[in-house]
Amino acid sequence: MKTSSRLNPVLACVFAATTLFLVGPTFAQAVDADAAQALIKKSDCSKCHAVDKKKDGPSFKETAARLKGKAGAEDEVYKHLTTAPKVKIDGKEEEHKVVKSKDEAEIRNLARWILSR
Repeated sequence: MKTSSRLNPVLACVFAATTLFLVGPTFAQAVDADAAQALIKKSDCSKCHAVDKKKDGPSFKETAARLKGKAGAEDEVYKHLTTAPKVKIDGKEEEHKVVKSKDEAEIRNLARWILSR
């Protein structure tokens, strides 16, 4: 009987830890869609990108599909948004514009929003 009375607190701790492990990433990955869309507008991303249609650049949906399940996807999008990499548009290489923000949290929110399409 003593074993079961010691086991209950252990099971409670295991249950709590498991719950935090499963629910924690959900809260950490919350996306503020309004803030993301405001940054898209401010940075003029819609000139070359749309949510579900290819323009000069890929759609956000296409980008999300390409990176789905890939480790480091958020970091990859963040880097693309902040480092002005070279991209090809109509066969011509151009520098991709960086987003108009220096706030890492705001840019990461946008990256998560793009990946959630």
